[in-house]
Amino acid sequence: QVQLVESGGGLVQAGGSLRLTCAASGSILSINTMGWYRQAPGKQRELVAADITSIHTTTYADSVKGRFAITRDNVKNAVYLQMNSLKPEDTAVYYCNYIQRIFGVREEYWGQGTQVTVSS
Repeated sequence: QVQLVESGGGLVQAGGSLRLTCAASGSILSINTMGWYRQAPGKQRELVAADITSIHTTTYADSVKGRFAITRDNVKNAVYLQMNSLKPEDTAVYYCNYIQRIFGVREEYWGQGTQVTVSS
């Protein structure tokens, strides 16, 4: 089992910045994918950014490229999402996501979510 705890959400004006943190604990493997998804009211959950250690790649939604940056600290088992130049359309609940494979079995975990609200 893996536990994910998010922090860092809040209310910010358009153009401002926030940094989200996700701390992972439990049975963590060094090869994994950690990322951030978001879900706005009435919309489907969507990928925001992900860091994939197996192929040394990060990926971003087109809507956040150039504004958001995902980084991780493998010592702390944490992943961060630096969000700059925030827009009202970034308002959503942001969820941390963790994926790993153990003996070929895919395991996926979610955090509880943190609210990000961007006012115009």
